[in-house]
Amino acid sequence: MDISRIPNIKHTDSNNFFLLAGPCSIEGEDMAMRIAEKVLVVTNKLEIPFIFKGSFKKANRSRVDSFTGIGDEKALKILRKVSETFHVPTVTDIHEASDAERAAQYVDVLQIPAFLVRQTDLVVAAAKTGKVVNLKKGQFMSPSAMKHAVQKVIDSGNTQVMITDRGTMFGYQDMIVDFRGIPEMRAFAPTVLDITHSLQQPNQDSGVTGGRPDMIETIARAGVVNNVDGLFLETHFDPANAKSDGANMLHLDHLESLLGNLVAIRKTVNSL
Repeated sequence: MDISRIPNIKHTDSNNFFLLAGPCSIEGEDMAMRIAEKVLVVTNKLEIPFIFKGSFKKANRSRVDSFTGIGDEKALKILRKVSETFHVPTVTDIHEASDAERAAQYVDVLQIPAFLVRQTDLVVAAAKTGKVVNLKKGQFMSPSAMKHAVQKVIDSGNTQVMITDRGTMFGYQDMIVDFRGIPEMRAFAPTVLDITHSLQQPNQDSGVTGGRPDMIETIARAGVVNNVDGLFLETHFDPANAKSDGANMLHLDHLESLLGNLVAIRKTVNSL
């Protein structure tokens, strides 16, 4: 995947990783614009190509009373406004084949959730829009198995595809990242490390997913050292009160420090 082909992406020659970042879900226009502006200031300063991330709906929830969104059309229009205002590409996840064409009218990258990455109709529908397709590695899948998901996109006439590793189930309530899988998956497509969801602790008795935000920099550093093409993280100015995934999101105030350290590490790795 040539990221310079993604509309509005700021391409640099610094051999830096690119970044998919934003809130877990679109909670409203003000919060989305506020987060996008802050992330853009930081990524411009550090010369990191940036794609704004936000879910227009949350279809995979533990409980029926969990937050699922502010309305599909409303959230998609906010994603488009972010793109038009800040001149950055956007990514959102889709859950049904019928979502693909609709979301493609508003965003630049369609993301296939990890639980759904084996759903052929969904993957093919995303591919046929011509948008970049981001395939989240299933928590239950080996790195080598992702070549088949990538091939579905290619066989559908779309070569703009990437893989995102978001950890593998480790027991019932934890995730682990097997960094041996990074070079393996990079042989199939550009590979991103999802720092946020790799630190999830799902299936809690309360029905609310837990997390380990204290380990964000540890996992991110390991990914950068192991030559991931991109990083994925969710960030919010008030994670404790975020509508979803607040337990493992990075506070927006800590973003510049984290990314600054990671850029320094990448420059060191590139010099070896």
